[in-house]
Amino acid sequence: MAVRDEIGLTKTAFVFAGGGSFGAIQVGMLHSLASHGITADMVVGSSVGALNGAFYAGDPTLKGVERLGTIWRGLTRQDVFPMSWRTVLSFLWRRDFLIPHDGIRKLIEDHIPYRNLQDAKLPLHIVTTDIVTGDSVVLSEGPIDEAIVASTAIPGAFAPVHYRNYYLADGAISSNTPIQVAVKKGARRLIILPTGHACATQTPPVGAVANALHALTLLIARQLVSELESLGPEIEYFVVPPLCPLVGSPYDFSRTADHIARAIETTDAWLAQHSLQEGRIPDEMRPHSH
Repeated sequence: MAVRDEIGLTKTAFVFAGGGSFGAIQVGMLHSLASHGITADMVVGSSVGALNGAFYAGDPTLKGVERLGTIWRGLTRQDVFPMSWRTVLSFLWRRDFLIPHDGIRKLIEDHIPYRNLQDAKLPLHIVTTDIVTGDSVVLSEGPIDEAIVASTAIPGAFAPVHYRNYYLADGAISSNTPIQVAVKKGARRLIILPTGHACATQTPPVGAVANALHALTLLIARQLVSELESLGPEIEYFVVPPLCPLVGSPYDFSRTADHIARAIETTDAWLAQHSLQEGRIPDEMRPHSH
């Protein structure tokens, strides 16, 4: 049984994992949850989940989720990972990063109406990683653009963000995130929105960034399982099942509309089975082939 707060309610967190273009799956999950009147008291997000979580925290309504879906359906790889001969030459010359942060910054400026984390309609906590120590650094106030850019900065692809006294990179790298963050911030009921990972195949993804993203999604999935298994009995948790089979790469934005539609359908079916009454780790989160 979850611990109740002063007014007799359990504080619920939506926990958004990372996963590149598979973040579209979270949009479908959110759409289904919002359609069923399921809401959060706080939002915790890491990597692409920081972007989705920040948008949701600014407009936690079905209409807001539908707007997020429209944004995602219009995204291309170039919007998020702007690549050119100039960026490749810059990487070869400077040897520090391959992709500029311009794409993510433009997405934030165009679509997130508030400028500071503390101005969101729901308490928002964005998870980043201190690349010097490997520790999680949780940002709950300050500039929204710096927090999201840091949380989505895949090492080797994007330069780390110098913020205050830290050099921050992708929140998906550090352990004990983002579930433990939600618990530390007072949540006693967790609804986790994973992106999943491409089902096991015989061949790795093609390209450096695609490989890095695929490795991160596998890492995230394994972290989620081990962290959930270590939670105490006072914490209720529910994992929205990711898509299976899930094909493609988290670097591929051509399947976005299909990911959203399938995630709405599978989450609707999951909710219809009264799955928010008994938490368990979905089989889709464990290593498997399709």
